[in-house]
Parts: sequence; C-alpha cells; structure tokens
Amino acid sequence: MPRFIRELMEFVNLGDADLAAIRRTAPLVLRHEPALTAAVYEHLLEFPGTARFFLRADGTSDLERLERRKHSLGRWLRETADLALSHGFAYYLLSVALAHSHRDARQGGGIPPHFMVGAISVVQTALAGIFRTEIEDPHAALDAAMAWNKLLLVQLNVLLLGHLREA
Repeated sequence: MPRFIRELMEFVNLGDADLAAIRRTAPLVLRHEPALTAAVYEHLLEFPGTARFFLRADGTSDLERLERRKHSLGRWLRETADLALSHGFAYYLLSVALAHSHRDARQGGGIPPHFMVGAISVVQTALAGIFRTEIEDPHAALDAAMAWNKLLLVQLNVLLLGHLREA
C-alpha cells in the first residue's frame, strides 16, 4: 500500500513544493473543518441517492449517524492536513474504502464509487473556495488548491480500491 501511494504521488507530480504548500495551509484548512464537514453532509443530504445513507428505516434523518460521519470526516481531514502519508495512514484509507463499499444493506448498502468521486470533488471545491477567500496572494491560493487537489486525488485512488472486485 505505501508503494502504491508513492507511485501515485509521483504520477500526479505531488512533490516537495506541494507538500510544503499543504503543510503551510493545513492550519487554515483546520480552522474551517467544522464548516467544511457540515457543508459536505448538507450537500449529500440534498440528493436522494446519497441522502438514503443517512435515513432511518422510517425515512427520517439519522442525526446520530450524521454526527458520527461528520466526526469521521473531520478526523480524515485532520489526518490529511497533518500530511499523514505513513504506512498506517495508507491502511486507514483502505479501511475507509472498504467500510464505504461493503456496507450492510440495513445502512443503505455499499456507497457507489461515483459518490466517492463526487464527495472528493465537493471537498476540493470547498478547499479552493477557502483558499480564494483566505489567501491574499492569488498565486499562493492557486498553489495551495493544486497541491491539495493532488493529495486528494491520491487518496481517492485508495478509496476506490474498496470498490474493485475480482473478475
């Protein structure tokens, strides 16, 4: 798994300058973590295809599950901001992938891969908005957005591994 991540980092040109930009902007991202996680779940609740994962059997919102998921997303964001590219984090991401793709039918079943891709896009867009409004230098804001996009793309590839099925 760590080799897979290293190869992806090389493939998307996630280099030292990008890692430095991520480290520099991590405190900024973490200041927005509660609003960012809330916005992601608000977005997911707007669409029946994703909202169904957060409903009780009677069709009402499962607020406890939503809070747990927000907490989990916040943890992922904090780990990502800390630039956790360690051996352990690679397997943490894979466990997240498997948890999303192999969910119990009572919880709405597995989350289709296109929703994983879409959720990463929502996060990327939210981060770009944060950088645009919070970083005065437009070049630095763009550099930060590009660096985070590369990192999130690497992570998305790991998350999608949970959806691979043997032929």
